[in-house]
Amino acid sequence: MKPLITYDQFAALDMRIGVIRTCEEKEGSEKLVKLTVDFGDEGTRTIFSGIKQWYTPEDLIGKQFLFIINLEPRKMMGEFSEGMILMAEGEKPLALIPQEEAPIGATIT
Repeated sequence: MKPLITYDQFAALDMRIGVIRTCEEKEGSEKLVKLTVDFGDEGTRTIFSGIKQWYTPEDLIGKQFLFIINLEPRKMMGEFSEGMILMAEGEKPLALIPQEEAPIGATIT
């Protein structure tokens, strides 16, 4: 288990619903896909994820997922990733998706 955090630390995470508009395998990487994610009024972001071996672009494009969008950008394979898709750990990472369609950019509380 990870160390306990305060409610204020948790509340600092900006978690949103995003729709993946494009997904492409990152050339030269065995793990990474490059996602273009629409967050409505918050704009579009590029997010890299190490899920290439479990998910194809067809599995992801046009679907809603949960993301953290206020992480410091991180350089990956020469480009910046501007967030993180949320996944549950397991034999195959399980994508966290809303049970019903949500407004694009909706905040997760």
